[in-house]
Amino acid sequence: MQIDIHARDVVLTEGLRSHVKRRLQFAMSRFQRRGLRIKVRLSDVNGPKGGVDMHCHLQICITGLPDILVEDTEANLYSAINRAAERAGRTLQRQFARDLE
Repeated sequence: MQIDIHARDVVLTEGLRSHVKRRLQFAMSRFQRRGLRIKVRLSDVNGPKGGVDMHCHLQICITGLPDILVEDTEANLYSAINRAAERAGRTLQRQFARDLE
């Protein structure tokens, strides 16, 4: 599994980078042999104004299947990452279940 992380208007610390990788590896653990490529975009929508504006965008690329896009916006960036990773794992599970039918 290849994870590519980009941040816009957010400081991408090593702790944040490792959190993203850890959450995605956990959520996608059963699909790692499928050659997943995940593009992560983290951003602060409103800048210094505050509010529910921390955004996590995931694009999951799987050979032979359409890309899967998952987005989440929360007040806390870690929460947005957690929810997006969970939703992406469930979406992948449904996609592969459909392909096996």
